[in-house]
Amino acid sequence: MDVLNAVLRLLVEEGDRLTMTAVARRASCSKETLYKWFGDRDGLLTATVQWQASKVRVAPVDRARLDMASLTASLERFASDWLHVISSDTSIALNRVAIAHAGEEKRNLGAIVLENGRLAMGRRLKPVLLAGREAGLLAFGDDEQAFRTFFGLVARDVQIRLLLGDRVKPTDAEIGRDAAEATRQFLALYGAQTGAATAGL
Repeated sequence: MDVLNAVLRLLVEEGDRLTMTAVARRASCSKETLYKWFGDRDGLLTATVQWQASKVRVAPVDRARLDMASLTASLERFASDWLHVISSDTSIALNRVAIAHAGEEKRNLGAIVLENGRLAMGRRLKPVLLAGREAGLLAFGDDEQAFRTFFGLVARDVQIRLLLGDRVKPTDAEIGRDAAEATRQFLALYGAQTGAATAGL
């Protein structure tokens, strides 16, 4: 959507100085239209974060036919998309603004990013992890703990380095390798043959 693209570009260019007037000008629409569509600035930012998060796809799995190959492919695709999103200029700009105002009552972008970013990612991937457990491919006791482990293996220190100004961006090939390695490490921890000790089973 042109409006959400405009928000992301302005966040990169202007950071915290984002206003509805600037978005309307960049998107070639009226402020009244923005208020009608999104309600207010927080509504606009929520839609922007949700749209950014939607770029992280969860490959569907057939519970009846799920095997290790299809589970691995689903996890790798999720990890690759996730790394592409969090290493993008727009995601870095969005998170910098959110961190700058975390905890402020008048500006709840931090809560918006948390709810529609990291927490939403968990809600989308946990069903895949649970399907893997039901199929006897994964062994874990708590799906939140399993997701947090996967999150850590995928993200590592990439996002914090970029937020702090590290200009070395991973290439597509590097992201592919990192996604595959994070998935391999996760399966080494939680695969049904090795995960029983981790899961406390």
